[in-house]
Amino acid sequence: MTENLHLLMPELFLAMLAVVVLVVDLFLPDGRKGYLPWLAVLGLIGLLILSINLLWNTQLVLYGGLIALDHFSLFFKCAFLVLGIIVILASMDFVSRWLKSPGEYYSIVLFSILGMILMVEAQELLTAYIAIELMAFGFYILVAFGRNNRKSNEAGLKYILVGAFSSAIFLYGLSLVYAATAVTHFDAIAASLSSALANTDQIGPGLWVGMALMLAGLGFKVAAVPFHMWAPDTYEGAPIPVTAFLSVGSKIASLAFMLRLFSEAFLPAIDQWQIIVVVMSALTMTVGNVVAIVQSNYKRLLAYSSIGHVGFMLMGIAALSSIAIEGLLLYMIGYAVTTMAVFTALTAFFNMTGREDISDLGGLADTHPYFAAAIAVALFSLAGLPFFAGFTMKFYLFAAVGTEGLLWLVGLAIFNSFISLYYYLKMIREMYVKPSPDSVALVMRQSEASNGISKPTIVITSLSVVLTLSIIYLGVYPLHLLKLIKAATLSIW
Repeated sequence: MTENLHLLMPELFLAMLAVVVLVVDLFLPDGRKGYLPWLAVLGLIGLLILSINLLWNTQLVLYGGLIALDHFSLFFKCAFLVLGIIVILASMDFVSRWLKSPGEYYSIVLFSILGMILMVEAQELLTAYIAIELMAFGFYILVAFGRNNRKSNEAGLKYILVGAFSSAIFLYGLSLVYAATAVTHFDAIAASLSSALANTDQIGPGLWVGMALMLAGLGFKVAAVPFHMWAPDTYEGAPIPVTAFLSVGSKIASLAFMLRLFSEAFLPAIDQWQIIVVVMSALTMTVGNVVAIVQSNYKRLLAYSSIGHVGFMLMGIAALSSIAIEGLLLYMIGYAVTTMAVFTALTAFFNMTGREDISDLGGLADTHPYFAAAIAVALFSLAGLPFFAGFTMKFYLFAAVGTEGLLWLVGLAIFNSFISLYYYLKMIREMYVKPSPDSVALVMRQSEASNGISKPTIVITSLSVVLTLSIIYLGVYPLHLLKLIKAATLSIW
């Protein structure tokens, strides 16, 4: 059991880092709590370097097939560690002003990242379930972390109820699959399915019901239609850095797990589940983009936008070929970078004003032109306009799905991309055409006169610059990322 324990040092050290941040918080006076995020960031940078040096070119399955350490898991492990760095840096100003107990906040972020990493490494259903719950429990707490905010409390309550319900559905589906196959390891499930499909008399309805329930449980996690009802209220009520973290981390981790599960365990039965994923994809992208048009709160608008993007990403799982997996991985990274860019700029705006309505963005191009430009670039990227990461990721994924014979689904996705451009332009119009509302202008003047809060800090401004430039870089020159994606794809296909 301890022969390859050193290969799990990144996970062990990440858990230790979370505990250290929590313990150090107990001994720091209130005036020095600002050291906590830097401790977490430096720890994550060290773990990123350790993971690359330790696991580069490693292809192993540990502990009797429970955990896979391969290029696919390393790719997402590095992505989640970088995501943690971005989330913590984007949260610093917000936490210091709006939240209490910073040590608990940063510690729970780290534990959530640990759950995400274990999800993509899992090669067995019960191991995956434990990892999913570790991630989910972290998000339950983070969403309700604004204890003095009624919306945050309400969002946390809704999220934990729906999350517990979805976990129960997934676990029940898991038990039915186990009852039908007598195994929980992915490779053994695939072998059992192949044998059963060769002799259809051996297949009972419990197997298909179990797979459907597992898909429904994962559909809740990624907010796919018709399991999306929790997302808008949760996004609106959660602290805005948590909204960003939930929008990216939860979805990317869950989709990466779905990709491994369906490509390694359920692939022999693709003819049975593919049409369900196709229909779910079509409904999700259409409902998400259409309902986003009528939103007046930018967090709810981005919630429905993320639902629409989940619909696009489900196309890659429905097509499930090597090129479709590559397109999906590229889409995940492009979506993550772009979403974090827009939320980082909106977090800076919220720190200055405390406002969440789209109409409150009026005049931002005059008062803070850089953040208006950063939001505009990120929104154009989400819409899929050229020269940005969004165009590259959509072009690659849509072309890959089209080659697998799902041209009608690609056409629907392109139409939905045009719909999304409308509501993204609505936000951009507010910033560049409308004047600043008097109430917002007054808040910014009072804040600047009293304590300088209306001036964004160097940390969040620099982070926003890096993310915005990354959007352009990935849109113009994604070659280096595609090389890593090809290596990750070979591990599961």
